[in-house]
Amino acid sequence: MSYRPDGPPLGGLPTMAGCGVLPISSPRRLSMMQGKPLQEPLGPPMRPLAIPRPGRSPARLTVPTPLPTFPGSGRPAPESARRKTLIRGVAGAALVVTAGYLLWRTTSTLDLGIWWIAVPLLMVEIHNGFGLLLFTLALWDVDAGPPWRPVTKTSQRVAVLIPTYNEPEDVLLPAVAAAIAIELPHETWVLDDGRRDWVRALATELGARYLSRPTNEHAKAGNLNHALETIEADLVAIFDADHVASPRFLRQTLCYFDDPEIAVVQTPQDFYNLDSFEHEVNGPGEQLFHEEAVFYRVIAPAKNAWRAAFWCGTGAVVRVAALRDAGGVATDTVTEDIHTTIRMNERGWRAVYHNEVLARGLAPGDAIEYMAQRHRWALGAMQVLRIEHPFRRSHLTPGQWLSFGTTLLAWFDSWRTLAFMVLPVAVLASGASPISAPGHLYGPLFLLTFGMQFLALRLLARGYYPPMLSLVFEVLRMPAVLPATLQALLPPRAAFRVTRKGRAGDERSRFPVPRLHVVLAAMSAAGLVWFAATAAGLSPMRYEQPPAAAGAAMFAALNLWLLTTAMRRIRSARFARERRAGVRLGVQLAGGVDGGPCEVVDLSSTGARALVATPAAPMLGAAVELTIDLGKDMFAVRTHVRRRLERDGAVELGLEFATGQRAAVARAALVLLNGAAALEPPGGPRARPGTTDPPERPLTVAA
Repeated sequence: MSYRPDGPPLGGLPTMAGCGVLPISSPRRLSMMQGKPLQEPLGPPMRPLAIPRPGRSPARLTVPTPLPTFPGSGRPAPESARRKTLIRGVAGAALVVTAGYLLWRTTSTLDLGIWWIAVPLLMVEIHNGFGLLLFTLALWDVDAGPPWRPVTKTSQRVAVLIPTYNEPEDVLLPAVAAAIAIELPHETWVLDDGRRDWVRALATELGARYLSRPTNEHAKAGNLNHALETIEADLVAIFDADHVASPRFLRQTLCYFDDPEIAVVQTPQDFYNLDSFEHEVNGPGEQLFHEEAVFYRVIAPAKNAWRAAFWCGTGAVVRVAALRDAGGVATDTVTEDIHTTIRMNERGWRAVYHNEVLARGLAPGDAIEYMAQRHRWALGAMQVLRIEHPFRRSHLTPGQWLSFGTTLLAWFDSWRTLAFMVLPVAVLASGASPISAPGHLYGPLFLLTFGMQFLALRLLARGYYPPMLSLVFEVLRMPAVLPATLQALLPPRAAFRVTRKGRAGDERSRFPVPRLHVVLAAMSAAGLVWFAATAAGLSPMRYEQPPAAAGAAMFAALNLWLLTTAMRRIRSARFARERRAGVRLGVQLAGGVDGGPCEVVDLSSTGARALVATPAAPMLGAAVELTIDLGKDMFAVRTHVRRRLERDGAVELGLEFATGQRAAVARAALVLLNGAAALEPPGGPRARPGTTDPPERPLTVAA
């Protein structure tokens, strides 16, 4: 289970590059069904092929050099002393300005005659200031952590565990294949709570071990606890069934376990479906926004400074002795990861966060998945608060007490967001001014405070917090989080709901817009209409302080834009279409279709799309062999033509992989999702000299 708990207070997709032209060799019959490389040339090289792409001028057949990788994965370089001083200085100044502003607001501007607006508004502003303080403390040092080095061997017994319940084969197969391909000796176990025969066959065929249990008590936590009764290991690496691990995963993480106090090593969660519901382009030429990035690349690494890193469910290595000492994986909540970490911390164990992406999974593909996941995370936080009471735990250090408490309480931020939506409408509807201060004094002080807070947040988030997009997602998750926070007042019930992954069948339905969004949007729109009518003298009401009403109208307009943007995203056809199984990524690879040259332009774990230069391409429904040249490797798969489109002199083929060739499909998936690393021998080159990031080029997402 992934867990994105806390974030900052409220306050173009990459393209293919670095492609070189390679000749195409005519494919011949060979034993490539299992992904075996060619041992001899395929014949005389052909001239580079020119394929007229639909709507474009003829393009030479090109192959990316190197193979696709995902950018921004490596360990970030440590911040310079100058940079740290700048960030801390601005954050400190913002806190001083905020404290002065709030003191003035509390003592000099509060109009108790309209306390029902004035007091909630002041409380929201205090909440924001307190949030900035916690955010500053949490991100004071993002480079903290124990010494690190890659390892080349280990004496520890390591097991890689993949708990699964209902994931389809196209999602599970790459995860299992990647786990088996991890370097350093280990066993790979598939823990199947679905008790499916095809999963047993898949595990056996790929070389993994299979384990199931007769019942499904306690969902994922129970599945892991059952496995610990059977598996003999010192360390277990745990991956969700949709997460594809890098071959370097154990090499990069095992060194921390030289410290006998380390119980967990957690790595960032990242995703390979870059067209998911929580991914967006932050304006022309900007980096791809991912809602969870600020947590996994900034907030979580900074928890090392407080010895308060925690297990996030997947992409982690856990010491078995620590798990057993804590009574196994916690089963009382639906966020067993952070709950188990708190119990281990109380017994003297600690966790470390390793800030390098070493596995990628599937982010929620639509609003249904997104809302269900956020509701589950918020509900789990409330359950942990009720059961563990981290504020009363005497065995936690002050830093751990503060960090865990902040993480769990951060879900109440949705109530602050709701207040920001309602209060401007209340001001516009009542005509009252909740701030008893002249506009020429309040305006500059508010703008100074807001500006300092905004600048501090931008710097503290290290570029991972684009304000407007972040606000849209604050609004998006509000209907899922608010009901969950009410569970803090109710007895905990650990009802686990699995987030859907992969194929969604033939459904094309869109998630209905939450009523809360509709009501708030209608309120904001009505408030703006009423303000315009009152300002024009068309209503019986008069505003006591027109500047205050104008300010409320500006916030109501902003809220209306945020709400309509959120509702458009929920209803967007982009997220309502039939979701393809797994994920497909844009590539440019030389290949062949039944001996004739082609260019593979997108690839997934279930099929490919290829361009062929001649109208004599295979017909719809034909069974053909697709060969793909990967530069260092070449293999073939049997396919069926499911789509055939002729235009502008080119033929575009939609190819679906035939069944019964799991090893070959697994090989294709590994190359697709792990790029060049999947082709390198163990211990091969991993990064350019002087860098912390593997060689990479920008990634293209197929439309």
